[in-house]
Amino acid sequence: MAHSKIQKEKIFIRFLSVLYYLNFSETQMSKDPSPSNRRSRNITEGVARAPNRSMYYAMGYQEGDFQKPMIGVANGHSTITPCNSGLQRLADAAVDALEAGGANAQIFGTPTISDGMGMGTEGMKYSLISREVIADSIETCVNGLWQDGVLVVGGCDKNMPGGMMAMARTNVPSIYVYGGTIKPGHYQGRELNIVSAFEAVGEFTSGRMNEVDFKAIEQNACPSSGSCGGMYTANTMSSAFEALGMSLPYSSTMSNIDDEKVASAAESARVLIEAVKNNLCPRDIITKKSIENAVSVIMAVGGSTNAVLHFLAIASAAEVPWTIDDFERIRRKVPVLVDMKPSGKYLATDLHLAGGIPQVMKILLDAGLLHADCITITGKTIGQILQDIPSTPRADQFVIRPISNPMYAEGHLAILKGNISPEGCVAKISGLKNPSITGPARVFDSEDDAMAAIMKNQITHGDVVIIRYEGPKGGPGMREMLSPTSALIGQGLGETVGLITDGRFSGGTWGMVVGHVSPEAYVGGTIALIQENDSITIDAHQLLIQLNVSEEEIARRRSLWKKPQPRYTRGILAKYAKLASSASLGAVTDLNLELDK
Repeated sequence: MAHSKIQKEKIFIRFLSVLYYLNFSETQMSKDPSPSNRRSRNITEGVARAPNRSMYYAMGYQEGDFQKPMIGVANGHSTITPCNSGLQRLADAAVDALEAGGANAQIFGTPTISDGMGMGTEGMKYSLISREVIADSIETCVNGLWQDGVLVVGGCDKNMPGGMMAMARTNVPSIYVYGGTIKPGHYQGRELNIVSAFEAVGEFTSGRMNEVDFKAIEQNACPSSGSCGGMYTANTMSSAFEALGMSLPYSSTMSNIDDEKVASAAESARVLIEAVKNNLCPRDIITKKSIENAVSVIMAVGGSTNAVLHFLAIASAAEVPWTIDDFERIRRKVPVLVDMKPSGKYLATDLHLAGGIPQVMKILLDAGLLHADCITITGKTIGQILQDIPSTPRADQFVIRPISNPMYAEGHLAILKGNISPEGCVAKISGLKNPSITGPARVFDSEDDAMAAIMKNQITHGDVVIIRYEGPKGGPGMREMLSPTSALIGQGLGETVGLITDGRFSGGTWGMVVGHVSPEAYVGGTIALIQENDSITIDAHQLLIQLNVSEEEIARRRSLWKKPQPRYTRGILAKYAKLASSASLGAVTDLNLELDK
């Protein structure tokens, strides 16, 4: 009996010792962070983590690998879209550089939606939603596996903000590797891009183009892999990320198929390893001042309206105070310096040859329009990076203008307000001779109905097309209106027809267009109360968007309005409609969770 009692006491003491060791090990982990594996050791160190390590051994890890940082590679490669079909070799180059630099590369996939392919269909409703899905998927992997850093590789429009939102949320050392732009197509001596095909639809249906040319443009607009070639949404966001300090200099305008893009991906991995060692995190970089830099570059390059929506979302994820009115504040002081499509002449490949985003930034810096002291993922400040860049653009190029001779004296993304949109909406006013119109409303409760009327030539000079119930909740998903706007331009109506929507526009859109109307129709915004032939005013000079009927009449109509039944009750479209915030707050899905507390 005594022997049995002694054995039990020994077993109990051993049990307490193990518990103490495990507790000591976990405590020491938090008190003695490694310069490189400060996060991943939570999942790889200590007796209790033996089963976890067994999983790594199954993938070929060696014992010494657990002292190395675990760096995620969020890979957006897919054969869904040319924007992403050339990403795998960039991810491979990043993985090789990470492993050569003493890190463990952990690859995982992220989804993508092709805006160009989904455009004009119900599939486009998933585009903005994919931004949230991408952010959620990266956050899930990075935090679920305690990764020490993450390198995000993406190409298509929503890859960009989705990846950056995840970086800001997780706040682990991160870098963005843009997949690169597509090169131009060619037909009969003319350079083509994807918008050429969209505008050809309007030209062909209005009899301004023959079938031979129509087919040739369709088949030659996109010659290779890479994101859409103008200053559309993908190239806008890549340019902004470079200015933000979250990707490498010159990387935002490289072509996907060029070797320098592969080299840049490898260099990005090496830079990230140093950021992990130094614990340089996204929220050290993404500040109000760096967002001002990014938005200043967006204005200077004539960027996409979607940048407004996406930087509201990125700022929200980084918990940086930033509102829709801040865009107007920046617009008034930053000129448009770059002559880029859709409203200008040139493509991203031309901008790259002319000096790229660093040249644009140096011009802005010298004019006092950038913050030089913002830190970047390289560890250098913006001022240090731009130190050796010429102050004036080269004389042998025509893409980038000097500050003394801008394309436009002020930025092109105007925030309009009025009784149609008291929370604010976005107008893209570049390329317009007169950015104001007053005309009769032509009202459509979906993009499909509006497109059908346009294709039947039922819209004429002076009309103001209203496309509603396409907002974040009402669509749901804020479809882009590239199909109707391009068709109007193809019919020769781009300068003389207005278009207002609670949906979005493609970066390829130009014309008298106003999007992101907030509040949207589905929640009872005034856009839901507009009737056929009502007088509507869009005036970018006065920053006004107005329904020209009395307040009494608006109140009467509001009393009669009934909220429509949701278009979807199950699945991701229904979830997004339930969670999405107003477009004036970025149409994000995690903001309302906080507001509902």
